Amino acid sequence: MKKVKLLRVRLAKFVSLFLVILVLLGSTALAVNKYVEKVGSNYILNLKDIPSVDAILVLGAYVAPDGTPSPMLGDRLTEGYELYEQGKAPKLLVSGDHGRKNYDEVNAMKSYLMNKGVSSRDIFMDHAGFSTYESIYRARDIFEVHKVIIVTQEYHLMRAVFLAREMGLEAYGVASDKHDYGQVMTAYNLREIAARNKDFLWVKVFKPKPTFLGDTIPVFGNGDATDDK
Repeated sequence: MKKVKLLRVRLAKFVSLFLVILVLLGSTALAVNKYVEKVGSNYILNLKDIPSVDAILVLGAYVAPDGTPSPMLGDRLTEGYELYEQGKAPKLLVSGDHGRKNYDEVNAMKSYLMNKGVSSRDIFMDHAGFSTYESIYRARDIFEVHKVIIVTQEYHLMRAVFLAREMGLEAYGVASDKHDYGQVMTAYNLREIAARNKDFLWVKVFKPKPTFLGDTIPVFGNGDATDDK
């Protein structure tokens, strides 16, 4: 009986300690989430208030098998195009996943913009933008962007701008929420909390290199240099 009682006491202490740790971790995660959100929000501006920059960075999203951008991506590209037409930057940098032969976000993005009349020379493709962190890292180190406008939906934009600012870029954000994206946003917003915590650690502590780096392709040149060979 004494052994059973002792085990129960130890188990109760273990459970209590586990719950305390769980609460502390949860509180920390929520605090980091709010911090990233606050920092990023400070630099999200209306189109008319955005200064001129080196390039407009449009972050990738899902593309259908036939090459049609998803509604979210279509809105990002439309917003990026509008900024370009307003003369906010001479170049567009589209960054997304082109890590497989049968899935290509960036060429779909370039085609969309060219169909709107943007010159191929003014569109740079980052074929290895496999995450928000990697897209911004490569914008700085491969494409030599110093001043940038980042375009994506607001829930994502706060993290993107936070990352860019932490990486030393003079970064601003314009939200591309042109439609109601439905119930999927509940899952996206929840996932974003984890993503903000991960990227906070990435940029503050671990600072990993992207999957690919390589030779520089300055965004001030000809975008055709990023076409598939």
